[in-house]
Amino acid sequence: MYGLIAIFDEQTDQIIKDIWKELKEKSISFYAYEVEDRIPHITLAGYNDLSLSYFIKKLDVYYEDKQAIDITFNTIGSFLNSGALFLSPTVTADLIELHTNHNKNFDQFNDDPNSMYLPNRWIPHCTIANRLSPEKLSKAFDYCSKRNATISGQIKEIALIDVSIKNKAPIIYSKKFIEK
Repeated sequence: MYGLIAIFDEQTDQIIKDIWKELKEKSISFYAYEVEDRIPHITLAGYNDLSLSYFIKKLDVYYEDKQAIDITFNTIGSFLNSGALFLSPTVTADLIELHTNHNKNFDQFNDDPNSMYLPNRWIPHCTIANRLSPEKLSKAFDYCSKRNATISGQIKEIALIDVSIKNKAPIIYSKKFIEK
């Protein structure tokens, strides 16, 4: 199983890692530390099986001339009955275009018709905590809603990660976007 993720600039990445660390220190969530290679991201697509060399060649060509995308997080949310807490970005035309165009150009690889990452189903988000009890979710929400003002940054890179290995998510390919 694989995920295609959007990776942020260093400052945005560090803000989110700091939140993860603080939630761990407060014994609210250990989400960030459950997976060895976890990095802050927004998942753009998920795949069960891939011909890796072919897929990576297509990624390399398709993302060759893509520019960094501005991103703003000013909302926190949760999926119903999930115990998850996430930062939700402002849904801009650029963000929707990144997602929609990726899925159009890589449609042949979509092997799960029920994937939550497909167009018209996708809810862009960056997970802060997961699998929390209702009490911990409430504490995490309270903490995160007061911790930050708006977080503004950029999506600077896409990466293909392997999520088939328990407690690991190594990057097996990445492509940096052109600086604005």
